[in-house]
Amino acid sequence: MKRSLLITITLAMYLGAANAQTKAPAGFDELNSSIAHGKLDTVSYDSKTVGVKRHAVVYLPPSYSKNKKYPVLYLLHGIGGDEFEWLNQGHPERILDNLYASKKIKDMIVVLPNGRAMENDRATGDIMAKDKVAAFANFERDLLDDLIPFIEKQYPVIAKRESRALAGLSMGGGQSLNFGLGNLNTFAWIGGFSSAPNTKMPDQLLPNPATAKDQIKLLWISCGDEDGLLRISERTRDYMVENKVPHIFYKEPGKHDFVVWKNDLYNFSQLLFTNK
Repeated sequence: MKRSLLITITLAMYLGAANAQTKAPAGFDELNSSIAHGKLDTVSYDSKTVGVKRHAVVYLPPSYSKNKKYPVLYLLHGIGGDEFEWLNQGHPERILDNLYASKKIKDMIVVLPNGRAMENDRATGDIMAKDKVAAFANFERDLLDDLIPFIEKQYPVIAKRESRALAGLSMGGGQSLNFGLGNLNTFAWIGGFSSAPNTKMPDQLLPNPATAKDQIKLLWISCGDEDGLLRISERTRDYMVENKVPHIFYKEPGKHDFVVWKNDLYNFSQLLFTNK
């Protein structure tokens, strides 16, 4: 009884935090020359999974110091994108800079990888080809075995599950739910934005919810109310409700686009790496 009550209270707290600002304010994603800005690094790492050097973009917060250790958010793109999709269409660096200026988020490093783990990982030709779709699933090993160890050697990060978050949009949202919930020994903060059909069925995502609920710091599931993929987020939500797994389900106005995903990042990032 006490456990059930705690779950209910925790969920209510999460929902309260999310709904405190569900619609990002005007200008949240605009470049502001009057505030401090983070730094963007483009890095190359050896991928034993793929057998080539692969690339990622790293955002360092405005107050970044090599003398401090940081938690890390790995932020994934969609099926038609690459490591630059968020930067080109979503401008997370502007969203985060503005949040830091307003003192609304914790200091963190954000890594923008290429989630298509294959030798030619460019989003060209038939992006729905079997080998390219399979490469998104293969990214699980590249992420866990190659990219995360590289980031933790190159940057001063806190190498603990409680200090790692994984989130993404569409195909990247499915990856985040699949890889995050499937590797709770690695990630504690997980977000799926408009998750695509690559998302596993809920009982495969979380086959042991009673055990997993104690490991999850935050499970965020969101989608636009006009998105044709809404059913995927809703079925995941339904399973979490049925099994009393604390989570945030956020159905917001919008379609399958960056208007929704930028708003998701604005809200999701404010909940990361907080004490609860």
